[in-house]
Amino acid sequence: MNYYAAPVRDIRFVLEELLAFGSLSLPGFEESSPDLVEAVLEEAARLAGEVWGPLNDTGDRQGCTRHDDGSVTLPDGFIGAYQAYAEGGWNGIGVSEALGGQGLPEVVASAVQEMLHGANMALGLCPMLTAGAIEALAHHGSEEQQAIYLPKLVEGTWTGTMNLTESQAGSDLSKVRTRAVPSEDGSGQYRLFGQKIYITWGDHDAAENIVHLVLARKPDAPEGNKGISLFLVPKFLVNADGSLGERNDVVCASIEHKLGIHGSPTCTLSFGEKDGAIGYRVGEEGRGLNHMFTMMNEARHKVGIQGIGVAERACQHAFAYALERVQGRSPRSGRSDCTISDHLDVRRMLLSMRARTDALRALALYCAAQLDLARHASDDGDRAAAQARVDVLIPVVKSFSTDQAVEIASLGVQVHGGMGFIEETGAAQLLRDARIAPIYEGTNGIQALDLAGRKLQRDGGAAIESLIDDVEATAAALKESVEHAALGESLAGGAADLRAAMAVVLAAGADAEQGADAVQAYATPFLNLAGHVLCAWQMGEAALKASAAIAEGRDEPFYRAKCQSADYAIRQWLPVGRAQRAVIEAGMESLSAFDAAAH
Repeated sequence: MNYYAAPVRDIRFVLEELLAFGSLSLPGFEESSPDLVEAVLEEAARLAGEVWGPLNDTGDRQGCTRHDDGSVTLPDGFIGAYQAYAEGGWNGIGVSEALGGQGLPEVVASAVQEMLHGANMALGLCPMLTAGAIEALAHHGSEEQQAIYLPKLVEGTWTGTMNLTESQAGSDLSKVRTRAVPSEDGSGQYRLFGQKIYITWGDHDAAENIVHLVLARKPDAPEGNKGISLFLVPKFLVNADGSLGERNDVVCASIEHKLGIHGSPTCTLSFGEKDGAIGYRVGEEGRGLNHMFTMMNEARHKVGIQGIGVAERACQHAFAYALERVQGRSPRSGRSDCTISDHLDVRRMLLSMRARTDALRALALYCAAQLDLARHASDDGDRAAAQARVDVLIPVVKSFSTDQAVEIASLGVQVHGGMGFIEETGAAQLLRDARIAPIYEGTNGIQALDLAGRKLQRDGGAAIESLIDDVEATAAALKESVEHAALGESLAGGAADLRAAMAVVLAAGADAEQGADAVQAYATPFLNLAGHVLCAWQMGEAALKASAAIAEGRDEPFYRAKCQSADYAIRQWLPVGRAQRAVIEAGMESLSAFDAAAH
């Protein structure tokens, strides 16, 4: 019962009908076609379902092993599964052809990423981090660095990591203490000394080399963010001819014992236990945090995708169990041998899981399509408008998708009843694995602050205002349909709530006395409201497309199910999000007065 089948049909619905393959019409994608995309999705589904998926529970049980020399061994089967992925060219699917990749749109690469994370989240983290390293070096690396490292990273022969966190710093990166001492021989090399924690795939035996991107500061650098630079530190040094040289002075000091993702080696890395780990500065001195955010923005969107992948697997797991578990009397037929899928409370859970997962997927892929537009549109204005949308959508996709994934996986446990609490069914693993996603790549509270305290204030709400206009247009179209008029009313109400809440947050941000505190108090409920409304918007669009398909006599069971999911998402799930407006309008007095020490 612990299986995974990639949701190709629903992904195709989003790409083909909701997004109308818009990315394929952009400059640079002339060689791509709907037939090619379909073939890519089918082959990715095979890799995910047949090669990666079966290793999910075994990797969880076995975990990773650190040896006395600091090397790390992956769970059985992980090396072969990763090599099948790399040899198939999947690591470069969304990378430009100029850098040696396949040059497919980001929206297609994101769909493939969801399949891989749904199949095996622990294994999927490796290429996710490598993609971020590719992005950072492509934007900020020197020509020499790009020539040496990018080809290997793109083909997956080498993997990448992101090294930010230190034990005393946490999310406050201005406190980073890792030192980068310039070489005195004028070679441009640095020797790094320090320790980084929570480094995903920090060491392993699936690739020839690991390229660590590390935040550190020179000995004479100023305190705070302006003193931080970005450095490239390879596990093995690279010779002039491109071959691998001696082992660098960076070692895995320990592997974290985690709640979930046991198959992913989360390492404490020690730099410079001997003479110093040799590294090379990437980009401008003192702008390391800015450069790292290129990598982090890529990763944040993919973390949202990751949550959706786990949510999809939790759905499949729960549906399979509910359709075979016989218990109780049917509320309709009165038969005593019905499966629990006949019980309306179980149906409520199943439909909630399915509707939310479909909505999250649609919004995340819409964001990916906007990324394509921002990077490839021929018109400067179109690129700028798309980037403005991407800027506000990424924190929503990252935060809202991962929070919802935890709830969806928890519902999956509940559908199983007592068996869900037993590890052997596999439902518990999905909940344990999903729980990390709201924390890393910037906790979801930080994502909310980014949305409400930075993105919203920066443009006075213009980007979100534009999105709300589109939500209202969809609501108007739904109202014109006899079948979906009630959905239109509910969606219009959600749009009005978001617009009103945005005005409150903007006014709070402009308050000279308590602006920063007020925005922090309102940030999370505002992001949750935005996530509910934008997901409901996508499901409203889905209802319109599905109804049109039914009228044409196409694939009626799929489209009927889509209309049911849309109805649930807009009329039963959206009202939960709309309540966040009341939370915001209630003010921050109780939070300001709260004294944790007194409780």
